[in-house]
Amino acid sequence: MHIVVISGSVREERVSHRVALFMQRAIAEAGHTSDLADLKAYDFPLFTERLKHQKQPHPGAVGLSARVLKADGVILVTPEYNGGYPASVKNVVDLFTDEWKRRPVGICTVSDGSFGGTQVITSLLFSLWKIKAWVVAHLPVPKAQDTFDTEGNPADAAVWTKRSGAFLKELEWAMEARRRMEA
Repeated sequence: MHIVVISGSVREERVSHRVALFMQRAIAEAGHTSDLADLKAYDFPLFTERLKHQKQPHPGAVGLSARVLKADGVILVTPEYNGGYPASVKNVVDLFTDEWKRRPVGICTVSDGSFGGTQVITSLLFSLWKIKAWVVAHLPVPKAQDTFDTEGNPADAAVWTKRSGAFLKELEWAMEARRRMEA
């Protein structure tokens, strides 16, 4: 199966991107393919209209749309900023409609504190549910600056292999269920 990993932070020195790099490797180790969509590289303009209604859409938005539509699932890696998620994540959530519908989504919330971005999950879930995304798994990542190095290598590989494995199993189940329902 194929999973798109969306790295949601566009900040300088972003720590959540380390988690996105780790998840990409975890997906490969689980026997799937993946594709890293880095919102910092896309540099989307602020949301003005859903992609399908834009007369001259940003080429990157069209490309990301195609990548998400072809994927069996999506992992959205988002930092927590002041108890919420960043504008870059809200932008991409609102940009798409058909791309999210019934798509299995796993969310990694990331913070430098001990709660692992859990404050952001409620507001993000509401937005994704509203547009009919199928959110099936949540992986909170606390103290990410100490947990992963800049290349996405975990300080405690055994712990993060186990945690990401359980997270991916939930996403795999949903992707397979969706595949069977659409067959």
